[in-house]
Amino acid sequence: MSIYAIGDLHLSFETDKPMNIFGENWDNYEERLEQLWNEIIQEDDTVLIPGDFSWATYLKDTLQDFKYLNDLKGKKVLLKGNHDYWWTTLKSMREFLNQNNLKNIDFIFNSSYECDEAMIVGTRGWSFNETENSDKMLKRELSRLEFSINDALRKNNNKKIISMMHYPPITQNMIEMKQKSEYLEILKKYGITECIYGHLHGNSHSEAIEGNVDGINLRLVSSDYLGFKPIKIL
Repeated sequence: MSIYAIGDLHLSFETDKPMNIFGENWDNYEERLEQLWNEIIQEDDTVLIPGDFSWATYLKDTLQDFKYLNDLKGKKVLLKGNHDYWWTTLKSMREFLNQNNLKNIDFIFNSSYECDEAMIVGTRGWSFNETENSDKMLKRELSRLEFSINDALRKNNNKKIISMMHYPPITQNMIEMKQKSEYLEILKKYGITECIYGHLHGNSHSEAIEGNVDGINLRLVSSDYLGFKPIKIL
């Protein structure tokens, strides 16, 4: 029983949004992802997906994307990304899965997820490059992260906690300017030492921060960065 991660699947089985407009490495990526996934993931493993799962605008239009995910091995835990416009309430999304007999998928949304190996927490985050409503959105996402962590601690305070975010919790520019990340400050407050994130694609991979930052191990897990192969976290 292990924990893996891969983000930014950008599935579009019911929408016209081909990803190969972003580069040839996205050609037929769904087939490559399925093959690589099922080669390494076992049914009792958990796979973390930190955002941008589907291009669909409405929940009803995600069915084929969720069926594809459901047919892959393992249990999957999803977080909201900036392109997940279909995302609604936790109750509505879980009801949608149940109605369509999709049994091995769940979500983190002001909540946490418990697996055998660890507690999973997280929030979408917010782009540090955004100016409109930045302070408001940052405070909201920080509050959601802390709420998720406290939910995990209420459920089980003896397990390791792994944090997911969609946006990077810190940037190269912040490190160069010696600016602290309030996201990392919250993780440090609760002794969390693992954080995965996505969002970055193509040339923006060069902006990724990986490795130990203030005692927290950061990993970029966007699918094209990983070559569409889930990476083992624990």
